[in-house]
Amino acid sequence: MDDSDLLAKVDRQFIGVVSPTAPRIQAGGHPCQGIYTTPKGQRPKTAFIATHYNVDFSEHYIAPYLAARGYGFLGWNTRYRGAEDQFLLEHAVIDIGVGMRWLREQAGVETIVILGNSGGGSLMGAYQAEAIAPTLGDLVSGKGLEALNTLPRADLYISLNAHQGRPEVLTDWMDASVVDEFDPVATDESLNPFNPDNGPPYSPEFITRYRAAQRARNQRITDWAKAELARLNAAGVPDRLFPLFRCWGDLRMMDGSIDPSERQTPMCYRGHPAIANRSPSIGRANYLKTWLSMWSLETSKCQGGEQLAKFDLPCLVVQGLADTGVFPSDAHKIHNSIGTSDKALQLIRGAHYFEDSRKVRDDMADLLCDWVRTRR
Repeated sequence: MDDSDLLAKVDRQFIGVVSPTAPRIQAGGHPCQGIYTTPKGQRPKTAFIATHYNVDFSEHYIAPYLAARGYGFLGWNTRYRGAEDQFLLEHAVIDIGVGMRWLREQAGVETIVILGNSGGGSLMGAYQAEAIAPTLGDLVSGKGLEALNTLPRADLYISLNAHQGRPEVLTDWMDASVVDEFDPVATDESLNPFNPDNGPPYSPEFITRYRAAQRARNQRITDWAKAELARLNAAGVPDRLFPLFRCWGDLRMMDGSIDPSERQTPMCYRGHPAIANRSPSIGRANYLKTWLSMWSLETSKCQGGEQLAKFDLPCLVVQGLADTGVFPSDAHKIHNSIGTSDKALQLIRGAHYFEDSRKVRDDMADLLCDWVRTRR
């Protein structure tokens, strides 16, 4: 998609900053990095910020679209860009706070809009919830604790094709027929979503049994991770890596009658789910502490509902109906979970990153900017 006309209308500034809990590395890299995109020759008073758990958002596709419409956009990365296996929520939140402070103190922004896009939706939600009511203080001390207790709040929140939460999306995508987490082949055929005897279409009974088995798989990994961490710590070993296989198994990726939308099926972000399920997915490698911090349904604070319930700011939830990995019910659950009464839900045309066409992206950008304009 050719965005050259938009790029000609904007300025871009690279930002590299240290974090209260992570210094600049000896090779020169900063733990917090991003690109600030603004209308050419202007210092906007309203700006967006977007961050992901591990995906580099510095060159986010939406940046020139919003900047060309008069807004700033900070595509922000924490220390965990490209390092999903090491993620810890408390430090990610601190790093996001660094970007928020930069917008306020260095860029002169008066109104900050948090954009929770894709997997970053629950991360940005966790940030705002922590800024409202801190809960992670027992995990850090010193400068880290001070940073957590003084996180700048955003003024507006937009959820854009966002997963409900990190544990929720991984569990929804898990292949429930996995028998042994350390054997990529072992399968319970009675739960195999790619066995034609089971569907699609899938019966209500199979769907119920499959969803329960997905949650059970998440809990089995959690139980093992807690026990293994205790065993290692007792021997003086702080942590260990472990692999995760077969996580392109959401029944909605194969059966379009479940959670109906305009999406193509069978399809996921990596093509046909039966093929993608044999290749790496989200969560493909983790430290034990990372699993417990990010992916576990039991222990992770990266779940959407409990964080969104704390929200007291205006919120907009936008969902593209051709998205093959986030579905209408996800958007409705996010909208229902938001605590404030000043909230809206818009289901619109478009795939996950609105890569369908230039018009689809323009329409989405207009929707976001029009909503922000009414709230400033």
